[in-house]
Amino acid sequence: MAKSVGSYLFNALRGGAVGTSEALPGISGGTVALMVGLYDKLIGGAGHMVSGIKRWVTDVPRGRGNERAREQFRLVDWSVLIPALIGMALFLGLAAVVLAPVVEEHTQYAYAVFFGLVLACLWVPYTASGKKWRAGHYLLALVAAAAAFMLTGLPGANLPAHPVIVFFAAGVAVCALVLPGVSGSFLLLTVGLYEPTLNAVREADIAYLAVFALGALTGLSLFVKLLQYLLENFHHMTLVVLTGLMAGSLRALWPWQDEDRAFVAPTEVPLTVVLMVVGFAVIVAAIVWERRKLDQMAATDDQQDTVSA
Repeated sequence: MAKSVGSYLFNALRGGAVGTSEALPGISGGTVALMVGLYDKLIGGAGHMVSGIKRWVTDVPRGRGNERAREQFRLVDWSVLIPALIGMALFLGLAAVVLAPVVEEHTQYAYAVFFGLVLACLWVPYTASGKKWRAGHYLLALVAAAAAFMLTGLPGANLPAHPVIVFFAAGVAVCALVLPGVSGSFLLLTVGLYEPTLNAVREADIAYLAVFALGALTGLSLFVKLLQYLLENFHHMTLVVLTGLMAGSLRALWPWQDEDRAFVAPTEVPLTVVLMVVGFAVIVAAIVWERRKLDQMAATDDQQDTVSA
């Protein structure tokens, strides 16, 4: 079935939402991908792309042809992945130039909104597996939450922007793009490479960006296959861990903390709490709308089945 122009634009906007989040410390691209319904497509598509490239590199030089590689590439939903990746890249650059400075200037209010958004989003991975949680699942999620809480509370460092350091930092940070609850920008901020990376984007520093891109591609190709395997073979347990990571990472978005990530006494509480509630309400409204849409589609299918019978 041919895709409409509107569907391509919609997927580009969904990718844009993920890209925008990656420019903001504390906001996980994986979390936003879950919110907008791109997560499975991104992980599955990226995993098949990595497998296809690997098979092309190993098979073609040996004269085995490229059929195995093409088989993997055919499994990718390109009509979703390509527009999403284009939107992701465009909005990432735009957010780095326009939105990130605004968030830095009004950090407390921005974090309040994001805190509410992510808190409400916990419902998505919690219910995504369709299976009932048991006591052991809650314990595992608690362990994951504690680990994320400790990670997001680490004080920042100031590593030099050496190409080797940039390469490895990008490889680790990009994993956050596909791991809900962990922000790639936050990890860059932790090692002191957030500002240098933003400056490289603003100034079009090709050398820095090339090293960063190479590290990101390397890290993504290694990590995405692992995550794809876990989602395909241990779907429920993986979502349990992801839920815990998202919950623990809320510590990074707590509005009342200083630059060293130490908690401080609450200030301007009424407006901050209102913004938290607004962020929470936006996601709840989106979830309710999506549920009603799915119910309507199911009802329509049932009516068609009844008429056919």
